[in-house]
Amino acid sequence: MDLERRNEELEELYLLERCFPEAEKLKQETKLLSQWKHYIQCDGSPDPSVAQEMNTFISLWKEKTNETFEEVIEKSKVVLNLIEKLKFILLETPPCDLQDKNIIQYQESILQLQELLHLKFGVATEILLKQASTLADLDSGNMEKVIKDENVTLYVWANLKKNPRHRSVRFSETQIGFEIPRILATSDIAVRLLHTHYDHVSALHPVSTPSKEYTSAVTELVKDDVKNVEKAISKEVEEESKQQERGSHLIQEEEIKVEEEQGDIEVKMSSAEEESEAIKCEREMKVLSETVSAGKHWRTDGISNVSYKPKERLVTFSLDTFGPVTLIQDAHINMPYQSWELRPLDVNKVLLTVTTVFTEIQIQIKENLCMLSSIKLKDKKHISILEGTWMTPIPFIIALKEAGLNIFPTRHSHFYVIINNKVPLVEVKAYRQMALLSSAFAFGWSKWNLLCNSTKVVFKVREHLTEACTENPNWALLMFSGDRAQRLKIKEESEAFSEALKEETEFHSTLYHMVKDFASEEAMEKVRSSNCQFVNSVCHMLLSTRLLSYS
Repeated sequence: MDLERRNEELEELYLLERCFPEAEKLKQETKLLSQWKHYIQCDGSPDPSVAQEMNTFISLWKEKTNETFEEVIEKSKVVLNLIEKLKFILLETPPCDLQDKNIIQYQESILQLQELLHLKFGVATEILLKQASTLADLDSGNMEKVIKDENVTLYVWANLKKNPRHRSVRFSETQIGFEIPRILATSDIAVRLLHTHYDHVSALHPVSTPSKEYTSAVTELVKDDVKNVEKAISKEVEEESKQQERGSHLIQEEEIKVEEEQGDIEVKMSSAEEESEAIKCEREMKVLSETVSAGKHWRTDGISNVSYKPKERLVTFSLDTFGPVTLIQDAHINMPYQSWELRPLDVNKVLLTVTTVFTEIQIQIKENLCMLSSIKLKDKKHISILEGTWMTPIPFIIALKEAGLNIFPTRHSHFYVIINNKVPLVEVKAYRQMALLSSAFAFGWSKWNLLCNSTKVVFKVREHLTEACTENPNWALLMFSGDRAQRLKIKEESEAFSEALKEETEFHSTLYHMVKDFASEEAMEKVRSSNCQFVNSVCHMLLSTRLLSYS
């Protein structure tokens, strides 16, 4: 019976899936409108996608000299914005629309901007040090200067008095400081601590050029479903790889400049800066120091006396040599997930909850936007600066990862995490159809998904039109293989797994027609009238988290 109606059910599904190319069309229109707005603004900032404009911008800034540190900081806002735009172009543009030469061009522009910005900060620091005597502190007689911005904080100290008793330095109204040995206390030295909220130390990794045959999993209407979705999986993997390979997250960098030979030096530094969200969990931290710049890699030797006080948010450690310092976390600390749930909140609005060993993360999705709704650490509510900020999916994912809330596996993550691996084709089809139904149905994690084989997925589902559904959930267990859906006889509380079909139910070719058997007409009408951008965003988030394989 289910084979007889297969073609009819697939045709109806294809009609619903037209929302994906429609959402892509709207995205392209928005992109064109943004380009037009940039053109008519005539504010002097270059179009990052145009090589000639970018080269002119970089050349003109190189030629400009004698800029103060405050002027460089102001210019850095434009530069960082251009870098972000270039990264988003690489992430958001379908591979079939990107030529190899464009990818190389964008990567080179990013590197040139990063290197030039770092150079400008160095030159501006030298100019500042030339004014050291006029900036001397009245008490100590030495120069102490702090310049703070939302992206950069500069701490500069110059040893003008050479008083051996002044070996411990702490910048006024901060908890940033260091100690120097006696030999340096009587020497002509200057110290610079440069704390950036972005990564300008790690090099941009090369991105493999995607094949032009790939098509987007969330934008193409698939007639030949097996062939096209297989292409889509490859596309998603490529995009995930791009995003991860660019995602090295610098949390704190401290640079110290010394004007003479030091020999063996031990410098003690302490910092109570606002750190990554990840540090707030009681988890292992690594302090890394790039002691050999020629090696182009981070090292852990030469660091001692490392301690972290969670309540004070204070990290203390000792260094044997000067150099950049960073704090990092395990990229897969939140994987695998313990459970997840996707449920409707309002018209074209859902809440995705992902529970990990350390954290419960709640994400709201509406139209083409995502927002961090809440974070719980060990069942306690935690406040994040990201809460309440709506962003499109790709910037949102990047922001979460930079805050240490990484729930977005890449194609290499299975090497580091024990996962419940599912056939990618089955996963993609499941996520697409779950997204189509998400405006009226809640979905949730099932323990039985671990016990069925890799060609099938099992999850909970229920109709959800009002909050009353949350108080008395009546879940159904569905099993889906990509081309066949069925309602299972067992319940979540059953003692053993069985693929037996629930009494008085039938097989269907799609999840849409499976839930249609027990859903109200109101729910199905809500599904049919869902906003295309909303469905596309939900699908994007499900594909990015891969809940069915990483739970």
